[in-house]
This record gives sequence, C-alpha cells and structure tokens, in this order.
Amino acid sequence: MYKKVSIITPCYNGEKFIEAYLNSILNQTYKNIELILINDGSTDKTEEIVKSYMKKFKDQGMDIIYIYQENGGQATALNKGLNLFTGEYLTWPDSDDILTIDSIEKKVKFLDNNRDYYIVRSDGKLVDENNINKVLGYFGKGNKEKFKEDLFLDYIIENNVWFAPGCFMVRSDKFLEINPLRQIYNSRAGQNWQMILPILYKSKCGLLDESLYIYRVRANSHSHSVTTLNEQIKRCNDHEDILINTMKCIEMEEFDRDKYINLIKEKYIRKKLYIAEEFKEHELAKIQYDILKKRNVVNNEDRIVYLSSKNKMFNLIGKVLRKIRRAL
Repeated sequence: MYKKVSIITPCYNGEKFIEAYLNSILNQTYKNIELILINDGSTDKTEEIVKSYMKKFKDQGMDIIYIYQENGGQATALNKGLNLFTGEYLTWPDSDDILTIDSIEKKVKFLDNNRDYYIVRSDGKLVDENNINKVLGYFGKGNKEKFKEDLFLDYIIENNVWFAPGCFMVRSDKFLEINPLRQIYNSRAGQNWQMILPILYKSKCGLLDESLYIYRVRANSHSHSVTTLNEQIKRCNDHEDILINTMKCIEMEEFDRDKYINLIKEKYIRKKLYIAEEFKEHELAKIQYDILKKRNVVNNEDRIVYLSSKNKMFNLIGKVLRKIRRAL
C-alpha cells in the first residue's frame, strides 16, 4: 500500500499564486496525499479559492484539511499543522511555489528505498514571480558541495545550502521521535531551520539531483524587503534567536550544544560587522569587531571590513568582498 504523504502549507494573502500551487498538488503522479492548509489570517480571497478546490481534491482521492487562524506567522501556522498530520512522510512547501508533477513520487521512492536516511532534498528552480517560464537559476546547479550528506553544521553556518521548504521531505516516524511534542520554536521566520536541523543532527541527508520544486523569487518577500540598517540588524537578531533556541530543543551533549551556540553567536556578530560596514556605521562596526577580538576569532576579512567602515582606502576592497560573499 502506498504510504501517505502529509503536506503542511501555511498561507497568508495567497490569492495571486494559491491556485497554481493547489493545481500542482492535484497533478501529482503520487495520489496518497493529505494537504493541511493553514490560512494565517489572510484578508484577501485565499479562503474562497481554497474552498473552491475541496471537491477537486476529494475527486482525486486526496484529503484536504483547511484551517483559518488569526495571523501569527508561519511557525505558528506550521505548528498547527504538525499537531494534525497523519502521513508516513512529511513536507511543507510554501503556498506561492509549485511542485513538479513527480516531486512527491520521487522523494517517496528515495525514502522507501533508503531506510537509513531520515530526510531527502531535491534541487529547485528559481523563477520570476510573474513568469515561471523565466528561469533565474537553480539551487544546486554549480554547487560543488551539493552531494554532501552530513549537513547539520552547513545549515547552521549557511555554507552552500538552500532552504526552499518544498525541496525537503522527512520520514514522519523519525521526525516525531525527535520532536514528540509536534512543535517547533515559534517565530515569524526561519521555520526551515526549526524543521530540518533536529533531523540533520541525527541523519545524513539524501539528494535528488534534479529540479522538483519551482521557487518564485518575489520582489516583496520578507528577505528582499529588509533594506534599512535597523531592519537588517533585527533580522540578524531574530535568526540568531531562532538558531539558539533550536539548538536548545535538540537532544545533544551540553559540550556540543555550547560549541554550536558559540558558532551561531560568532556568525551573527560577524554578519552585523559586515552590515555596519555596508552602511558605513563605524561605531557599530567597532562594537562588533571588538567582540570578535575578545573572542579571538578575528580573520583577515574581518580586519578589512572593519577598516573599510572608517577608511576610504579600504572601501573598494570592502565592496569587492561583499560581492564575493553574495555570490557564495
């Protein structure tokens, strides 16, 4: 008998893209699907559109559970779904993206055939939000480390990894063994860290080296709309909080936990140094640089970035370094 796949999708004001997403699930070659869609306080026609699809899902033999909640953010919505899902496998795509028709089938086949893997990921295609035929790139293409399977540290430090949620599928029994409370740390961002890091700590991650997910690059998304100094610093603080609290939720030796939390803190001190340099905020850069010095972890790039925040001679070098960082 085909194993059930649970799909949990939070959605906020998704009327522009939700139909394409729902159609991509209906068109899956794999049909034993349970979709749990959490409307996170939408004020548009999301509910009307989703309800118009209820019969279509029933006709395909697929279960669909629709829940409305007051706006609380994606993690809150995902937690609601985590308390309800019943499938042997679990995935959590975004409502503005699209699954290729064989996305579920191929991930299920991998997990069926590779019992020692708790999680699998696929490549994904980045497209223009208004024209999915306009390909902007791929997550894995050209990534020399994409076949790496021990990814826990890489996802903490964001080393040549991708986070698009619909690229992942996890084995439900292992997820619940690691997370018996069916809850992730509650925040308005970063739910992929909370979902995958506990699994990656326990298991290697398989790769399907093909694009099975279509990711819309949206100009008004949260990551693209964070533009001011204060917004970028706040995002750093929010992400640091998420990662540290996720570490606290994973069962591990205290020595390891302290080691990873220190790495996380160092990562965001350095990020704030680079943000300060970009905005030419020398005093903020000095604070972050001095913290790195006290930790005895200053590297040559840190020194150049710090000097660039106050000295025009280093400004061009700083710009080149930023371009290199963004390209990685």
